[in-house]
Amino acid sequence: MASLSARSCATACSSGAPTEPMAVHQRVDHSQAGPCRHFSGRGRCSQLRRLSGLAALNVLPARGARRAAGVQAHSSSQTANQATSQTAPSSNGAPPPSEPPAASKPVLDAGRGWESRPLASSPQQLFRQQPIASTGSSNHTDRLRLFSGSANQALAQEVACYLGIELGGIKIKRFADGEIYVQILESIRGCDVFLIQPTCPPVNDSFMELMVMIDACKRASARSITAVIPYYGYARADRKSHGRESIAAKLTANMITEAGASRVLAMDLHSGQCVGYFDIPVDHVYGDSVILEYLASKRIATGDLVVVSPDVGGVARARAFAKKLNDAPLAIVDKRRSAHNVSEVMNLIGDVRGKVAVLVDDMIDTAGTITNAAKVLEVEGAREVYACATHAVFSPPAAERLSSGVFQEVIVANTIPVPESSQFPCLTVLSVANLLGE
Repeated sequence: MASLSARSCATACSSGAPTEPMAVHQRVDHSQAGPCRHFSGRGRCSQLRRLSGLAALNVLPARGARRAAGVQAHSSSQTANQATSQTAPSSNGAPPPSEPPAASKPVLDAGRGWESRPLASSPQQLFRQQPIASTGSSNHTDRLRLFSGSANQALAQEVACYLGIELGGIKIKRFADGEIYVQILESIRGCDVFLIQPTCPPVNDSFMELMVMIDACKRASARSITAVIPYYGYARADRKSHGRESIAAKLTANMITEAGASRVLAMDLHSGQCVGYFDIPVDHVYGDSVILEYLASKRIATGDLVVVSPDVGGVARARAFAKKLNDAPLAIVDKRRSAHNVSEVMNLIGDVRGKVAVLVDDMIDTAGTITNAAKVLEVEGAREVYACATHAVFSPPAAERLSSGVFQEVIVANTIPVPESSQFPCLTVLSVANLLGE
């Protein structure tokens, strides 16, 4: 079919045109052949050649193949009529005037360097989509935007310095009735946005501020929104221990998802099951690496160290902490709670006599649990007692209890800002900006 259509096209254009088949996108020289009269110049002739070439490659659909066959048949009849009109003399005996030759020009305007381009050998190569050249920088930080809420701006600034970027402009204010207003002061269209906002006290205000920040970024056409929550409030309400209780951890997770967050980055959740409460990806980061590095600088002998869990619920956390300290021995304090924020220590499981005891917990709220555990360790003969926790909630009277002299040192992270009124001499605050920045 390809050979027949090519010969028909060559006859239709001129008697001096080549008769061999033409390949797809091959240059056609009309400098010696006149234009095809029926097909309105060289453009239609090139279309016929292209259709013939596509039919040879078997890439024309059924409708296109029938159209190409019809064009070939019509071209054959017009060729015969044209040959008759060219051989017949005019009425006065003079030969018909000859038409001027067309200018030499490629049939397909393929641009510069089209001669060196390889011909298509398969339908896949013919219709392969060319990649679009990137107009922007390939550096991923060009689309990264970091914003901070009002809960912990110092930590957000440390993360920005670690990443080598500036905090984005954001306007947060509260109306007289307590309503929160948020406005993003720069364009974040198509950007990957990270919002740093722990739900620390006042918990409800901090959480609602995070919700409004997520909504503002979603309406500003951000590409993705990651809620960086160093301290996740309501995580302690993760199960039903009594009838007719709410599971606030699941409720708040649903609210973050519905607000428009694409991902959550949290640190040291109260329980690992909180990760399953989210319907979006969650990155759970552990802050014990910072505390372990600090304890290593103390040069405490391995045989003199014992890791203590202040309650039965934190045994898994304390065991993982002890393994990272050269598999140090483990002790457990049995605690019975009569009411919320009220604890009573019963007994101690393990040997701490003459050793350095390290109490490990995820948070310190009123410090009642960890202080009572430290007193029991002193009674059992512990040489020194260290308290380690990631989140320093420090609700009153935590500062008074922790500074009573039962602790050698209290080590916490800066996931929650510690006000000056809650600081005391034996308090050490470590930064987790590098963990969040990574």
